[in-house]
Amino acid sequence: MPPELHQKLTQWRRHLHAHPELGLHEKATSAFVQEKLTELGIPFEAGIGGHGVVATLTRGSAQGRVGLRADMDALPITEDTGLPYASTTSGVMHACGHDGHTASLLGAAALLVADTSWSGTVDFIFQPAEEGLGGARAMVGAGLFDRFPMTRVFGFHNWPGLAAGTIAVHDGVVMASGGRVSITIDGHAGHAGMPHLTRDPVMAAGHLIVALQSVVSRSIDPLDTAVLSLCTLEGGTARNQIAGRVTIGGTLRYHRDAVKDVILARIGEVCAGIATTFGVKVTPEIVMGVGVVVNTPAEAGLARLAAERVQTEVRRDLAPSMAGEDFAFFLKQCPGAFAWIGNGELRDGAELHGPRYDFNDAILPVASSWMAEVAKVALKSN
Repeated sequence: MPPELHQKLTQWRRHLHAHPELGLHEKATSAFVQEKLTELGIPFEAGIGGHGVVATLTRGSAQGRVGLRADMDALPITEDTGLPYASTTSGVMHACGHDGHTASLLGAAALLVADTSWSGTVDFIFQPAEEGLGGARAMVGAGLFDRFPMTRVFGFHNWPGLAAGTIAVHDGVVMASGGRVSITIDGHAGHAGMPHLTRDPVMAAGHLIVALQSVVSRSIDPLDTAVLSLCTLEGGTARNQIAGRVTIGGTLRYHRDAVKDVILARIGEVCAGIATTFGVKVTPEIVMGVGVVVNTPAEAGLARLAAERVQTEVRRDLAPSMAGEDFAFFLKQCPGAFAWIGNGELRDGAELHGPRYDFNDAILPVASSWMAEVAKVALKSN
């Protein structure tokens, strides 16, 4: 990558970092992307699945078509980096590196505009609302793959703790599927000094939390992977009253649908048992989120080939993550691969979703070059 392009991408990335927007509200971010695409001379369509933008570049006569995707939204986290380009929006920051992903895809577009060695069509997908707000699903629902009939799609996520610029490409599962868990326990409120006249949902909640920890440890094959974390507990307003209602909130993650089925069944059974034991009403509600991110074999191979051509270290030995990523919705529609690109040393508080996280601008040349190269090798393989 020419040094002047790296410098420009760094400026763009830091501008985005200083002006983060939450999912479903990426109006200014989308406008910034459209402005840069216009400068690059690449036609685009906006307003796809919300604030989504898809730019299309065609060269030569080849019929192949490939998609490259970056997400744009930020998180409701207060930044604590002290950087000169830190977030100027109170309580909102780019704590997951989507500013870097967006800048990298713009960089890939710039590289492909300047490169006359390829033939075909590349769609640059700037996706809104990745952070649990259904951005990928919305773009698919808006006809992404009908309006832009790509036959393969690729994306990446920066990865703190992986050496800067190293590209990891998994065979098969990359990231987990999951769901939001909400459990409501309704009892009978009353005086704390006369508990025999009540049905105590707090006591039931304590036993339920302990019992649910047996779901993964005793109902799931140890060679499978699953997480059931209960993270919030709300109930009661007075120290001398037994509450009438308690709510528990958490998340579940898994890599195989068969594992999900076991977890859901066991949650229902455990909740029913606790309800009977303590004379309370227990209502579990589980809202499923993104699917499992699974690389297709041929496209994983193309992703590794592109990484080798970028002349960076390539890893294929990393375990899948239990984090989620809604790129899974794209991979349900179209073959593709999702890579991790190392963000460098993992520092305390600077992990993904941490208040001291920052995308490493030094990896912009690798990220942009890999995205451009994977488009080229995928088109050539057609």
